Amino acid sequence: MTEQAEFSADQIEDFKEAFGLFDRVGDSQVAFNQVADIMRALGQNPTNKDVTKILGNPSADDMANKRLNFEAFLPMLKEVDALQKGTYDDYVEGLRVFDKEGNGTVMGAELRIVLSTLGEKMTEPEIDALMAGQEDENGSVHYEAFVKHIMSV
Repeated sequence: MTEQAEFSADQIEDFKEAFGLFDRVGDSQVAFNQVADIMRALGQNPTNKDVTKILGNPSADDMANKRLNFEAFLPMLKEVDALQKGTYDDYVEGLRVFDKEGNGTVMGAELRIVLSTLGEKMTEPEIDALMAGQEDENGSVHYEAFVKHIMSV
């Protein structure tokens, strides 16, 4: 498992407030089947399978009837946050799509476009800092080495 995220006191207060909005009974708890919705409301995007695993693979009956409090929920939020961080293999596979020659490289210019337009769009200075020393004399980037580099930053 990857290193768990640490949340600030402000984040935890926000999480607690959102958690409270899902408390339909007023006992400071939510049903297991609400956990995925709460996580999504807090900006996470877990799969139902991830949530089921984090909850300990409960039965359908447990999903509908078991409840948990915020203190039990917060570590689950950290766990789903950690699950959503991409692995080395995820990044390599993502970049392999751009390896038109099948030689382990991608064009630096193409990589810059991807970094500036997809997902969490990076700024030009951020991209320059990340790409520093990564392009060879032909403007190609060896993406496996690049992924190792970005994971160490």
